[in-house]
Amino acid sequence: MAKPDPQELYDEFYYATGCGLPYRRDEHWTTFFGRIADGIVTTIDPQSVLDAGCALGLLVEQLRLREVEAEGLDISEFAITNAPEAVRPYVRVGSVAEPFGRRYDLIVCIEVLEHISCEEAERAVVNFCAHTDDVLFSSSPLDFKEATHFNVHPVEYWADLFARQGFVRDVDFDASFLTPWAIRFRRSTEPQHRVVRNYERRFWELWKANTDLRELALEQRKQLEAAAAVIQSLHATQAELQFQLAAQQLQLAAHQQTLQMQQQTIQIYHDELHRHTLTAKQREKELTTHIEQELKVYVGRLEADLTRKIAHINALKGAVENLEAGRLMRVLRFVERWRSGRTKP
Repeated sequence: MAKPDPQELYDEFYYATGCGLPYRRDEHWTTFFGRIADGIVTTIDPQSVLDAGCALGLLVEQLRLREVEAEGLDISEFAITNAPEAVRPYVRVGSVAEPFGRRYDLIVCIEVLEHISCEEAERAVVNFCAHTDDVLFSSSPLDFKEATHFNVHPVEYWADLFARQGFVRDVDFDASFLTPWAIRFRRSTEPQHRVVRNYERRFWELWKANTDLRELALEQRKQLEAAAAVIQSLHATQAELQFQLAAQQLQLAAHQQTLQMQQQTIQIYHDELHRHTLTAKQREKELTTHIEQELKVYVGRLEADLTRKIAHINALKGAVENLEAGRLMRVLRFVERWRSGRTKP
């Protein structure tokens, strides 16, 4: 099988699609490499750094902004050509497996060696160790899906290669600001028993932490089970309360419906009463008017009858007076005749 041409593999299409987000000088990648540069300066504080496999040189840029003498190299001509203008004098096209021409306080290699063959990666490790005493290294042990990952291995594989060159893990250094699997390999001048001692110390700390975490996980699991039982009981209580609430809501709805019907009935009664009241008042008014009219007629009749009776009485009085007057005249004539002797008493 022919060896792939790196210029064809790591071209514009690769940097646009092969790194998750498009790999370019933007806010995301500037922030990402700025955080790594801060971690390097804060925890290692090197004077000179080589970024082996620097791609666009974004880490070189961030390190130089922090006054670190940083350089970079990458196999991709496209990447070096498109590096930020300010760092182009400090980056170059080259292989990580070929001599660098000088020593550095620190060599950084971030997700590079899984992209090359096993033989070339082993030469690269030897090359790193020949040009520094301190390597900050990361190579994905998990990502087999990327088409250009030809050489994916677990971390112990790389630890073995570095150990052959006299480099061992700095067990007290936390390189997780780079990647979760990143390691700081440093040249060891200590005897083997002290190296083993350090590894055992760190192994014990990690074993103890892992054991305690497992115990804590089991305790939390029991607590979660108890909490789940309480939650289940609360759910049952909640369901019962919801059932009771639903029943009460139905009763309330029935009461509200009854109340509404009663209110409607009362309104009907009220309207009917109002209508009857108006009718009664109208009838009372009409009856009063009728009575008044009847009384007026009756009074008129009484007045007319009284007038006739008064006239009749007056007539009778006149007749009586006439009778009395006639009778008196007869008496007077009788008396006059009696006195004259013409008539006997």
